[in-house]
Amino acid sequence: MDKVWLKSYPEGVPAEIDLNTYKSIADLFEQGIAKYRDKVAYVSMGVELTYGDVDRLSRDFAAWLQSVVKLPKGARVALMMPNTLQYPVCMFGALRAGYVVVNVNPLYTPRELEHQLKDSGADVIVIMENFAATLEEVLAKTPVKHVVLTKMGDMLGGLKGAIVNFVVKYVKKLVPHYSLPKAVSLNSVLGKGAGADLKKVEIGHDDLAFLQYTGGTTGVSKGAMLIHRNIVGNVLQAYAWIKPGIREGEECIITALPLYHIFALTANCFTFFQIGAKNVLIANPRDIPGFVKELGKHKFTVVTGVNTLFNALLNNAEFCNLDFSSLRLTLGGGMAVQKAVAEKWQKVTGTALLEAYGLTETSPAATINPLTLKQYNGSIGLPISSTEIIILDDNGVEAAHGQPGELCIRGPQVMKGYYNRPDETEKVMTPDGFLRTGDVAVMDDAGFFRIVDRKKDMILVSGFNVYPNEVEDVVAMHPGVLEVAAVGVPDAKSGEAVKIFVVKKDPALTAEALIAHCREHLTGYKVPGQVEFRAELPKTNVGKILRRALKDGAAA
Repeated sequence: MDKVWLKSYPEGVPAEIDLNTYKSIADLFEQGIAKYRDKVAYVSMGVELTYGDVDRLSRDFAAWLQSVVKLPKGARVALMMPNTLQYPVCMFGALRAGYVVVNVNPLYTPRELEHQLKDSGADVIVIMENFAATLEEVLAKTPVKHVVLTKMGDMLGGLKGAIVNFVVKYVKKLVPHYSLPKAVSLNSVLGKGAGADLKKVEIGHDDLAFLQYTGGTTGVSKGAMLIHRNIVGNVLQAYAWIKPGIREGEECIITALPLYHIFALTANCFTFFQIGAKNVLIANPRDIPGFVKELGKHKFTVVTGVNTLFNALLNNAEFCNLDFSSLRLTLGGGMAVQKAVAEKWQKVTGTALLEAYGLTETSPAATINPLTLKQYNGSIGLPISSTEIIILDDNGVEAAHGQPGELCIRGPQVMKGYYNRPDETEKVMTPDGFLRTGDVAVMDDAGFFRIVDRKKDMILVSGFNVYPNEVEDVVAMHPGVLEVAAVGVPDAKSGEAVKIFVVKKDPALTAEALIAHCREHLTGYKVPGQVEFRAELPKTNVGKILRRALKDGAAA
């Protein structure tokens, strides 16, 4: 394999990591607790949890799962909540007891939630009550036996927690009516767990840690099996990369990206947990004024995000007046960082916006730009430690140097496969263990990689994968639709947006009706932003709709 990139390896970064540093995520957790017990681990709405607090509360949750509910090792625990203190408590609790965490997007529609709970075989779900009405619609059709409810303010303490819960439910009216009579509260769960035993569970590298759901070319969400080795490996890889530029026990990282997304989960939650950082959780980053107000309260040193988030912040006057003297690292991923945004970020904050690249299937990091980079370079960086990258042409042969081809990754962070989908796993894995990313890339003479196109038809909206088949299936459900094709079109705010081309069955069908229909069945970022009606759609000689022709026409 061509390893030209090693010539440009950043100074102080090892070529290989030692996977034996941690036996599992639970081991990583325990070592972090032992070293930083009295330091602040998480901050949410002005309330702090120390590493010791997280240890105690996660132990109680783990004990409830193990001794009260009596779940066997490997059982699935679904978590459906935004960035609140409850998330790390429940996530670490489930992992340290040997269970598999199933992260669920709180904005899922009933259809999407039902599929994920059934496919994963979830036994337990911990859910913020804001989203309980969605669960109520599908619970009877899923294998879930135990529902744990929590409210936004439940871990904020006494009066403050009560006020937050009152405002969320009765003032902002963010809790639709629901009925889940057999559900129990997280606070009662922790109380019962505090009086229960927690037995030590042997957890190794090959044990399953997460079923992290991602879209697929079939339009059906698939669970990427991320074992403890994958996450431990990626944490060690990221740590090796950033170690020369960070101070252990002194960092303050802003976590606005959702922890249920693999980027924030590994980068913010795990990587910075092992170095004793303070993690500031932002529950609603869409509230930019509120987000900026929170930023003003902290001497933050690290920010991660996606291009759309950085852009939104830069367009807020109060953000531009913040004190950035402590900021030393900004990392962008999830979608392409735009040059204009990166340049403005550096001008406003005085810090370069470094781009990284990864996938759910790679836990996620595969390439990162060096911390020594002084300005945006348009690349996704260099392969991180213990990571091999090759560029394959359409014939599956390694492309000539400098020629574009499919980016393929091999390393300890690459998933075990898709849960119960050996057919889909086989499509993305080469015989010698490389993951086919579906992205077309090119490597320059210095070993930096650039994404030049997307091989698949996937649409990337604000860092989230949207697959045309899923959108098309939902649109086709409308009785007024004869044919439909979905493509991604450039969008200044979200990088890409979904556009649908529709052939009408009902002449009276309107774009507004279609979009309203999609909102009922799709998460917000998947809903088409544009609708174009056509008399017919371009097709191959066997009747397959040519999405590429539509996409190219839309771009033109």
